[in-house]
Amino acid sequence: MIRERLYKVLLGPHVSEKATRIAELNNQVTFKIAPDATKAEVRQAVEALFKVSVQAVQVVTIKGKTKRTARGIGKKSAVRKAYVRLAEGQTIEFADVE
Repeated sequence: MIRERLYKVLLGPHVSEKATRIAELNNQVTFKIAPDATKAEVRQAVEALFKVSVQAVQVVTIKGKTKRTARGIGKKSAVRKAYVRLAEGQTIEFADVE
């Protein structure tokens, strides 16, 4: 995979209560990913950038909600997330990565 594409596949970590609970219980990390990213690209990007081995990748697309505003009806954009399961004993600490 081209090095520039690696940086465009992963947009950043997705931090929420659910993501934190999954990280503690299942050794999974959640990332926001590009709309056109595939599972294979996500796997390669995580392995190359964080130097860990990936067991599985699950990709979820969350459709944007329609919201009512003072100026009419608007729509939030869709978000894609990847749940990445790491091999036993491996972790990713986002505070250490810079």
